Amino acid sequence: MSDQKTTAAAGKGLATGTLGLVGSTVIGLASTAPVYSLAATLGFVVLAVGAQAPIAFIIAFVPMFLIAFAYRELNRAVPDCGTTFTWATKAFGPWVGWMGGWGVAVAGMVVLANLAQIGGKYFWLLVNPELAENGFVVTLTGVLFIAVMTYISYRGTEIGEKLQNVLLAVQYLALAVFVIAAVVSVATGTAPEGATPPTLDWFNPFAFTSTSGFVEAVLLALFIYWGWDTCLALNEETKDPERIPGRAAILSTVILLVTYVGVTVAAMAYAGLGTSGVGLGNETNAEDVFFALKDVLFGPWAWLLVIAVMVSAVSSTQTTILPTARGTLAMAAYKALPTRFGRVHPKFQTPGFSTIVMGVVATAFYVGMTIISEDFLSDTILSLGLAIAFYYAITGYACVWYFRCELFQNAHNVVFKFLFPLLGALMLTAAFVFSAIDMFDPDYGYTVIWGIGGVFVVGIGSLALGVVLMVLWFFFAGSKPFFRGESLNRETPILVPETDHPPLRSVDGGFA
Repeated sequence: MSDQKTTAAAGKGLATGTLGLVGSTVIGLASTAPVYSLAATLGFVVLAVGAQAPIAFIIAFVPMFLIAFAYRELNRAVPDCGTTFTWATKAFGPWVGWMGGWGVAVAGMVVLANLAQIGGKYFWLLVNPELAENGFVVTLTGVLFIAVMTYISYRGTEIGEKLQNVLLAVQYLALAVFVIAAVVSVATGTAPEGATPPTLDWFNPFAFTSTSGFVEAVLLALFIYWGWDTCLALNEETKDPERIPGRAAILSTVILLVTYVGVTVAAMAYAGLGTSGVGLGNETNAEDVFFALKDVLFGPWAWLLVIAVMVSAVSSTQTTILPTARGTLAMAAYKALPTRFGRVHPKFQTPGFSTIVMGVVATAFYVGMTIISEDFLSDTILSLGLAIAFYYAITGYACVWYFRCELFQNAHNVVFKFLFPLLGALMLTAAFVFSAIDMFDPDYGYTVIWGIGGVFVVGIGSLALGVVLMVLWFFFAGSKPFFRGESLNRETPILVPETDHPPLRSVDGGFA
């Protein structure tokens, strides 16, 4: 069949067999920064849709879950660390593939700056709260966090996996304590005034009163699920690259759904939806729900939540560097970037040059944004949903088109290679379009540029920058094999390390 997977004799030089199912799932979960994501997003979702926040998280889960199957099926056929870049190039050609790779890179760069900012701020909230208001000190601390996590990523995935096991355990312990404390407080009547017992109406998908609020909430919720695909970018370094990454992706999304909905219900029940005090409808609480509730709920143990948010941000800093560096490694391996990006450290077997570049670029972006304005930095995180929806949707469409010759051969293909990926991609495309329209409004976000919303300028502008860079690279001699479709096309052997595991075969005898 035309989509058969063939393995090149020589791979990219990455270390093999370092991650199992548990390790891949841990990295997928850690990449989403569950505690930080909830702290930074839950309040804004409540402001957008009120009591429908739980169902908003469930609805946002649907396209993520559907796209996870597209990742699984494509990874089985093409277990390449370039993920969206490689798959989209094989499906649609070099131009779409390059932009898919850029979407992954720009999302990583933007979120790294914000993670560093949160990590630095919360470190000083724990050590010396007065310094948490000092912009220079917080920025310097954030830069140090990026440097440390870049070094850990440079040294290899095995040490990173061990670190993430500890950091993720801290996050989930804090979330479990938060939920238990909130539920007990509500049940015993010791919750603050305004506490609201959960009702089925919180899960009613027909109770939304504002279309724009619904779209805003779903896009925000998409952000907190984003990151599980990191385990796919490490597919070449897993013990079973055809099977484990796809399973870890689906498992990660399901665990995140349970986590987010559970914490949301507990927080809403405890704090209520009031517009004053600790109520989640209070705009002053929106930027960090946990920070607003920590003293009331935890008392002298409030520092546990501070540690959890800091650990979550720092943890995700490392797991965000991993997929971006491997994405640029793959792009270089197939001539979509200069050869130096494809250099692998001979001892650590990691994409050394790409990892360092990622750390340097993220640091420059972070420092630049904080110099311009912290409001502008905040707008970059609001714009992140556009890049996420962009490259996830490309992956869904790529799955359908790559397997187009076998979509209706059996029930498995109809559901997992056609229906799920297509529905997920269409949902994400709709989210992208509606969100871009909303972001164009000058009142959206914290800044206004050229009379339109700064969030729109950052979100669309960052993707447009990718077009400019792609065209510039097109004029370099080293790019010709890629743009002529010679170095990577549908029939190109994938550059993955050799594995002892045989390729998966579908029930019709072809490769699945």
